[in-house]
Amino acid sequence: MKLATWNVNSIAIRLEAVLQWLEATGTDVLCMQETKCVDEKFPQLDFLNVGYNAVFMGEKSYNGVAIVSRFPIENPQYNFADDAPDAPKRLIAVTIKGVRIVNTYIPNGTELWTDKFTFKLDWLQRLRRMFDDECPKESDVLLCGDFNVAPDERDVWSVKNWEGKLHFSKPERAAIHHVRQWGFTDVYRKINGDLQEFSWWNYREGAFPKNQGLRIDHIWTSQSLADKCTNCWIDRDPRTWDRPSDHTPVVADFEV
Repeated sequence: MKLATWNVNSIAIRLEAVLQWLEATGTDVLCMQETKCVDEKFPQLDFLNVGYNAVFMGEKSYNGVAIVSRFPIENPQYNFADDAPDAPKRLIAVTIKGVRIVNTYIPNGTELWTDKFTFKLDWLQRLRRMFDDECPKESDVLLCGDFNVAPDERDVWSVKNWEGKLHFSKPERAAIHHVRQWGFTDVYRKINGDLQEFSWWNYREGAFPKNQGLRIDHIWTSQSLADKCTNCWIDRDPRTWDRPSDHTPVVADFEV
């Protein structure tokens, strides 16, 4: 199974790019974030026409998550179990080929120690509790998405420039580490070691040509699933296309 995560930054704008990429890469499962699309306008039929089932949950102009799959999709969950119906659309979980896949758009946080930053830290605590309560550690579990956190120094283009700033602050890194302590393996690091690559580049300041980015899009798995991972890489090509998302796909292959 080839699975990818991609913050598409509006499925309406990037639909053709996403469909082109799926056809070119043969990806089986794509987890998308920031679809920015209400459910009534999600292009479900476009995906179905090229062989993908879809589950999705969105809102106008912001947030939104979706999963498309060539395989049957079972047991969908939308947001945390105790979320209010009008909660931001940030998490969708499904089971595909026996793997529990949790696709997340973790809150950005906006600025340090604002209400939105505290919300981000609290949201990460809730994410950890969800895994504690719902997922056996010996099962095949996969967490992916736009984490909005660069976990360590290899994941930022310049530690000096990013130290203490949003996405790389100590509280955020501690919070995401607490999630990882559930029992997750970062399969990109498992495969690639200390290789320094990025999945997000600011639209401004020529960040992409200068390769001044962050690795904030991730695929983490339980140990049993990590043992089945044969490859994991960041596909930079879509970031070079016309009207690209500021993120690019992260892809992993699994023997399931």
